[in-house]
Order: sequence, then C-alpha cells, then structure tokens
Amino acid sequence: MNFVKEFWEFLRVRKKYWLLPIIIILALFGGLIVLTQGSAIAPFIYTIF
Repeated sequence: MNFVKEFWEFLRVRKKYWLLPIIIILALFGGLIVLTQGSAIAPFIYTIF
C-alpha cells in the first residue's frame, strides 16, 4: 500500500495526472492475463495482444 501512496503523491506534486489512466489500463490487462491463465478463455485473451 505504501507504493500506491507514494505514486499518488508523485502524480499530485508533479501534475502528471495523464499517467493514471495508463497505469490503470496496464494493471487491468495484467490482472486479466493472470486470472485467465490456464483457463479455456486464455487462448482468446492472448490473441488480443
């Protein structure tokens, strides 16, 4: 949780709010790949990339 606080402070202080959507999308795609690994949906997820 400390990393999230530090990252939020970095965004707030340096006014880099445009990084937030990029990080959220990358985290969602990463979570999707991890959660579908080994399932029947996995071949369809990997075709996206």
